[in-house]
Amino acid sequence: MRKLVLALPLIAPVCLLSVPAMAESTADSAALTTESITVTGLPLPDADDAYSIIIIELDADERIENILRAVPGLQQFRRSDARSANPTSQGITIRGLGGNASSRAVLLLDGVPQADPFGGWVAWPGYDALALSSARVTRGGGSGTEGSGAIAGTVELFSKDVGNLIEAGIAYGSRDSVEADLLFGRELGQGQLTISANYARGDGFTPIIESQRGDVDRQAEYEQAGIAVRYVAPLSDNTELQANVRAFTDDRERGFAFSENHNDGADASIRLVNRSDTGWQWSALGYVQIRNFDVSFGGVAADRNSVRRVFEQFNVPSTGLGARFEVRPPVGEAIELRIGGDWRRTEGETNENFFFLDDDTPRRSRNAGGSTATYGAFVEASVQATKALTLTGGGRIDFWTIDDGFRKEIELINPFPGSVRTDAQFDNRDGTEFTARGGFAYGATDHLTLRGAAYLGWRLPTLNELFRPFRVGPDATAANELLEPERVKGAELGLDWDSEFVSIGITAFYNQLDDAVANVTLDTGPGLFPGVGFVSGAGVFRQRQNLDSIESKGIEIDTEFDLGSLVNNLSARAAYSYVDAEANASGDAVAVDGLRPAQIPEHNASASLLWEQDNGTGGSVSLRYIGNQFEDDQNTRRLDDAFTVDGRLAFAVNDRLLVEGRVENLFDARVETAISSSNIIERAFPRTFWIGLRTKIE
Repeated sequence: MRKLVLALPLIAPVCLLSVPAMAESTADSAALTTESITVTGLPLPDADDAYSIIIIELDADERIENILRAVPGLQQFRRSDARSANPTSQGITIRGLGGNASSRAVLLLDGVPQADPFGGWVAWPGYDALALSSARVTRGGGSGTEGSGAIAGTVELFSKDVGNLIEAGIAYGSRDSVEADLLFGRELGQGQLTISANYARGDGFTPIIESQRGDVDRQAEYEQAGIAVRYVAPLSDNTELQANVRAFTDDRERGFAFSENHNDGADASIRLVNRSDTGWQWSALGYVQIRNFDVSFGGVAADRNSVRRVFEQFNVPSTGLGARFEVRPPVGEAIELRIGGDWRRTEGETNENFFFLDDDTPRRSRNAGGSTATYGAFVEASVQATKALTLTGGGRIDFWTIDDGFRKEIELINPFPGSVRTDAQFDNRDGTEFTARGGFAYGATDHLTLRGAAYLGWRLPTLNELFRPFRVGPDATAANELLEPERVKGAELGLDWDSEFVSIGITAFYNQLDDAVANVTLDTGPGLFPGVGFVSGAGVFRQRQNLDSIESKGIEIDTEFDLGSLVNNLSARAAYSYVDAEANASGDAVAVDGLRPAQIPEHNASASLLWEQDNGTGGSVSLRYIGNQFEDDQNTRRLDDAFTVDGRLAFAVNDRLLVEGRVENLFDARVETAISSSNIIERAFPRTFWIGLRTKIE
């Protein structure tokens, strides 16, 4: 088994494992990985041997979205985390398949899809790493057994098996910041009850760089909290019931008046898992997501000394419903067969006020929304052709619908209050998608595994992309109810070398994303534009459109070194990804033909050194480099590259109490996150110090 120990910024050890080198059979795979991953569903499938998979052990001292940034090629639309970014910019993607803020990688928690049902972004404050054991990242892979939408990959989060335990932590940081979490576990009869809660707040920092600030600029405050309850109980020797409920709330602002946003939600799911050792294995899942979002947009004067409200989405409710089932019939020791299906439905709408005469008086309102649904079925088989060779292949069929789309605009003030300016009812649409994937893993020697895979995948546009316009500073982007689904085709080759002290994983890949949804620049202000209203002379008008394609090719390298022969419990790691991504476009979008998609860096690298004793005493230092990238589709606004250093020291006072000191961005590097059309630059979190206590009672 190849094991990479990763010291992520500000955290304790995190393990990376390359799944292809992990096992020769499903049974062996489950046994080998129980030390590093809690398998909450069916055992890990043999098909995983062919794909580029990394497993990360999570730690309570860092935010989930920042932990995942260390995976080469995995990124969010913005470089900032959930303390300062707009929630709608926090979708995740992998391997350069970006260009807008919707997730092109599927995020799952114990098998339940986590993307916002309206927008496809991720509400990161709703997750507490303390209650999670690990994350499992599949880079690439298309639309396989985990459902449609995984065109760039899949990120799976797994809950922790805690037993009887109470663990709590609290930390105080720069700018009056507080973070706290609590984990309570209790065995009830044969079942396990787990309750977790987390809270974070801070005065925040001023996002606009110092040289460009005006009177309107101020610190961007945030306050976030979440709670989750999980109960697991056996129903028979082989069948287990898993019930989950969680809720979160998230308040942030963007550093000036009329830039506040609020996001809250609640999820519930029930899953049955049968892990029979000799007979049929199966799982069945049902879930519901409830979300609500509101955001205000302020127009800042050119000298940044005044601001007025220009737009508000005061109520954006949405609901997601879904189900999934899978069966694995006993077809022989050398063959694994997976058959199943899934269903997901989303409903949502946006309620907006715009054309403000003053900060409290909108002239017009808009209501827009609709619903989408997907129905899928899949089959996948893996064959242990020889002791060294595993072959896998499968396919799925999906039927999709976009229904009940509408957009209505109403005058709110005289001379014609209540008069309807627009009342559009969009045609229902539907279609069918056929996708497939396959691959191999070959153990060439005791230390070297070769693997390869090819795949097709697809993603349905979100309700946000279809129906919700938005603004970033003076720039406005219109929705597009005529968007087509995205479709990807890709291939990869990789090798994994695993020896006693060194582990290396290398993967080369190619992807072509057809009909890629992107924010396409169509005009500049000042003027009135359809779907967004007035855009000032400092802004540009964009619309979501399907590009011909995005081509992305590159290489990913993961390495780990066990330095225990030099110093006990010392390890180092380094990771790098290179992504060459290019847009192919025609028609209205021809201006971006041959350019790099927005927010996609070519280079991403990280390295870390970790030392930790069994009692928790230890330290780590982590380095991260992200290359330059473009803010816009026309590659006119460049975000500079950035190099950051993070560190952590911990001392175990006794077996129940740990004292920790952490620092983010030690040298206060300027990590640029956005550039407006008037060249106003925003940055990510500056240098931040933390001191904290953590206790565990078992």
